[in-house]
Amino acid sequence: MIEKIQMVDLHSQYLRLKPEIDQAMQAVIDSTAFINGPQVKTFATQLSEYLSVPHLIPCGNGTDALQIALMALDLKPGDEVIVPAFTYIAAVEVIALLGLTPVLVDVYAETFNLNEALIEQAITERTRAIIVVHLFGQCVAMEPILKLAKKYRLYVVEDNAQSIGATCQTTGETVKNAGTIGHIGTTSFFPSKPLACYGDGGAMMTSDPVLAGKMQKMANHGQEQGRKYHHQLVGCNSRLDTLQAAILLVKLKYLDEFTAHRQAVAQRYDEGLRHLPFLSLPAKAPHSTHVYHQYTLRVAEGKRDELKRWLQENGIPSMVYYPFTVQEQQAFKMLARIPQPIPVATSLCRSVLSIPIHTEMTPDETDYIIETICRYA
Repeated sequence: MIEKIQMVDLHSQYLRLKPEIDQAMQAVIDSTAFINGPQVKTFATQLSEYLSVPHLIPCGNGTDALQIALMALDLKPGDEVIVPAFTYIAAVEVIALLGLTPVLVDVYAETFNLNEALIEQAITERTRAIIVVHLFGQCVAMEPILKLAKKYRLYVVEDNAQSIGATCQTTGETVKNAGTIGHIGTTSFFPSKPLACYGDGGAMMTSDPVLAGKMQKMANHGQEQGRKYHHQLVGCNSRLDTLQAAILLVKLKYLDEFTAHRQAVAQRYDEGLRHLPFLSLPAKAPHSTHVYHQYTLRVAEGKRDELKRWLQENGIPSMVYYPFTVQEQQAFKMLARIPQPIPVATSLCRSVLSIPIHTEMTPDETDYIIETICRYA
């Protein structure tokens, strides 16, 4: 019998890792080093080694990571930052908070990621940066974006909250980890993310020592490292607490295993659902691996909401990421610039549906979801 199916089963994952997690948390409690304890530095070192990036700065959450990244670039109010029109609001939010102008560019229907062919048309004399969002588990095509950035002297910031562990291939067979390709990468350790803690957490990463030094200070009230009360920059208070770092140290050891399991679930979905004409399955970009943070369908013929209700009636949760484009949000209607139509993003908001995928899913659960969707058809 199928028990209650979860979108993300954090409890079962915790039970599997419980001895290690509990021991790691107890060590922090026993030491009472709750802020900037040794686990924070150890985690930063180990994640930087995993990603093959020289500088990794932990912070309070993924949104802070994006904001600090933009702060480190010394952008001025009114400067423009290109961002995908189909994304979670955080990337656009931090642009607006800094007095910058978000410029919305459409995405690909097949991969949901930024359409690099449309970026150049959106560049003006005020454009200073591009935020690429590696959405749902795979990378944006970075090589053409980096070429554009070099041509127009723009910064590239990678929002890698959903795709940590994915890799991107460029010409010459060079393979790099998502989040380490642009000038700055950011990520989130929100509980449902591929690498997740039990609260909020985030990080910035870069190969540039100057940017790394600025972000390190900005995340700590602008203070020079090791010199308390010496504030060289305007910063904020954004720290990864030691308990979360201890949890992440345990989970980092299992990240590749977590990814492989979600990939196996996705393959099972692909095999069971590809024959259904009203569904478009998530495409895999040729330049990127896919860690399947989400398994997101496109549902044709206006059937998305009906299919969602059918799944709910049969005990299967589903989610719509995201139901509105950025320019449809009240807060950003007057702030964002839209240099060209964004029909793909608009269409995706009306048709996408994400179904359960996580590290603890069983073949029986996956088969039941497939069978239920097939019965709807």
